[in-house]
Amino acid sequence: MAPTIRSPFRRTLALLASAAILAQAGVSGIAHAQTAPEAAAPGMATPPAAAQTAPAPAAPQQVPPIQSTVPNNGPASVADLAEGLLDAVVNISTSQNVKDDEGAGPAPRAPDGSPFQEFFNDFFNKKQGNKGGNHNVSSLGSGFVIDPTGYIVTNNHVIEGADDIEINFANGSKLKAKLIGTDTKTDLSVLKVEPKTPLKSVKFGDSSKMRIGDWVMAIGNPFGFGGSVTVGIISGRGRNINAGPYDNFIQTDAAINKGNSGGPLFNMKGEVIGINTAIISPSGGSIGIGFSVPSELASGVVEQLREYGETRRGWLGVRIQPVTDDIADSLGLDSAKGALVAGVIKGGPVDDGSIKAGDVILKFDGKAVTEMRDLPRVVAESAVGKQVDVVVLRDGKEQTVKVTLGRLEDSDQPGGADDAAPDGSQDDGVITPDPGENNDMDQPDTGDQAQPAPDQHQGKGQGQTAPDAATPKNVLGLSLSLLSPETRKAFGIAESVDGVVVTEVTPGSASAEKGLKPGDVIVEVAQEFMKSPDAVAAKVQSLKQEGRRNAQLMIASANGDLRFVAVPME
Repeated sequence: MAPTIRSPFRRTLALLASAAILAQAGVSGIAHAQTAPEAAAPGMATPPAAAQTAPAPAAPQQVPPIQSTVPNNGPASVADLAEGLLDAVVNISTSQNVKDDEGAGPAPRAPDGSPFQEFFNDFFNKKQGNKGGNHNVSSLGSGFVIDPTGYIVTNNHVIEGADDIEINFANGSKLKAKLIGTDTKTDLSVLKVEPKTPLKSVKFGDSSKMRIGDWVMAIGNPFGFGGSVTVGIISGRGRNINAGPYDNFIQTDAAINKGNSGGPLFNMKGEVIGINTAIISPSGGSIGIGFSVPSELASGVVEQLREYGETRRGWLGVRIQPVTDDIADSLGLDSAKGALVAGVIKGGPVDDGSIKAGDVILKFDGKAVTEMRDLPRVVAESAVGKQVDVVVLRDGKEQTVKVTLGRLEDSDQPGGADDAAPDGSQDDGVITPDPGENNDMDQPDTGDQAQPAPDQHQGKGQGQTAPDAATPKNVLGLSLSLLSPETRKAFGIAESVDGVVVTEVTPGSASAEKGLKPGDVIVEVAQEFMKSPDAVAAKVQSLKQEGRRNAQLMIASANGDLRFVAVPME
């Protein structure tokens, strides 16, 4: 049989169709089988009958379209949400009148004989002649309206020191604002404008319900561009960035930049769950780490600023320090938690003995105190005069005591409370006593186990009748001795301090590693008042027999500051 002659044109069409199908498969990543192969060439096996009856390949224009599985829609739009909120977010412009010579030092002079001396001195003489002039310094930030009558919330650092505050609204209108109140500890301020018509406002939501991974939206005035919207998620909670005593920031990756300060962080319901305050960035721009004051903290502060023009915080009146792993072990706690009471402030709310030095506060008003910094925050958020239940660990047992809170007065707090943590605790978690407070501080709490020696200020050592009580002892790497007029004078120990004095510390010992030094006074061991070196040795031996690995010591410094130290017992 004569060979079949195929039309070159038909073969070209088939090749083009195949090429088109392969190209589509390459683009979409989805391959589709051809409907049928061409007739077999001479000498090749005959295709199956089903293949022979299939229709011939269609022309390229007849190939059905490739079905793609790639979605053509992005994430859900937040346009509707943003549209309803933009009008409530404002730009805040401030100006401050600054003297030109503020901070200026003496004018530099060129070396004598320098070829540029004349020009150099002429320039700075002119500068000195203009000394005393003023100029305005301007800044931009963000804020949001919380009341249609014109109350606006922003950051304190946005308006701090401003002589003039102007609010720029989304519709282009501007109004002068006055400062209602400010709180430096949370970096929040409330402003007031007088609008002719009610303003668009937003309300606070509950930040405690927000979880890591929830979507949030920030609106603000980055770099002075005007209202801008960014979206991200909550990437962390309870962040402490050492910005203030009540740090409990929400961390978000929604872009926050310079000028966003004071602006709101919204949940997807349009409620304010944070106030954008700070970023971490080497360049000043967003790198995805921004921080917002949570609404659970901010809302109470804002209400107080609106009502009183100031904050009125609860006050417990205790000195606190962290519970370390060693201290937890010495107290029999299963983990390091709570806030350890290092002392009670004279005349404070718990000076009645309801809370004692050595107690570990585990719960306050139903809220767990996981770590030391939790306590100042929950106390400060509580109403002045409120009676609350406080769960403490005392003598190895949990007890619940009732406490009526006082008011935290910054001017009355020790050691410059503006720089101290709440309840007076400082960076190390220990409160510095009031000036002169050591002279009338309560005697160390001794619980039911020990009785302080009577007339302690009349004669040290009275009632301590052990024959070798005055003999120096070496315990836990410490050389111990009774307090006497001589040792008080040698180490400068105040008359109000009682206990057993450390005269020497063995280098490299566990006590040395814990920072104990000569002149420190051991007031208590395991919540028992110490009268003599022998008493310290006996108590440490008793703790070893009980299987304790650490001895908890209450240590007084020379001026009476108290702290707790857990020393491993070798």
